[in-house]
Amino acid sequence: MSRIAPAVYDGSVDQTTAAASSDSADATPVTVAPVAPSPEPTVESPRATVVERSSADRFMRRTLRVPETRRPVPESDTHRIFGLSIFLSATRCLLSYIVLPIVLPFLGLAKGVGPWLGIPIGVLALYFDFLGIRRFWMADHHQRWLFTAIYAVVGAMVLTLVVVDLVDLLG
Repeated sequence: MSRIAPAVYDGSVDQTTAAASSDSADATPVTVAPVAPSPEPTVESPRATVVERSSADRFMRRTLRVPETRRPVPESDTHRIFGLSIFLSATRCLLSYIVLPIVLPFLGLAKGVGPWLGIPIGVLALYFDFLGIRRFWMADHHQRWLFTAIYAVVGAMVLTLVVVDLVDLLG
């Protein structure tokens, strides 16, 4: 039976090891080729990378109070908030344009209930619209400007409905 002594490579020079045989007294030297040291695993710096932003991006990030040092929010969370806020805005519009002015009076119900339902739903929809915009900016989403424009249009419509309901309620 033959035993081979383990070769240890320190990364500097070739080494020779002797293979010892338990049956014979003579040992034959064995040359071990140097193994290229494996590259050190690259560890990214814990500091956030610096991103060049346009003045418009910096303005929006300051307005929405999005911190520069925070890690981006996952896009799946961003899309979930977008869906919820658009759903609330759509619900507000359906209530304002179809259910409250057409369906309920047709059934002889709820005259004057519109503003009492429309205002809280509208405020909630506007709040989720703001959260949605902020979430897209926190995620540093590549289409954050497009979604900001969509939110702005939807928010303007909902805000108009809330103002009309306030005027109807107070006047």
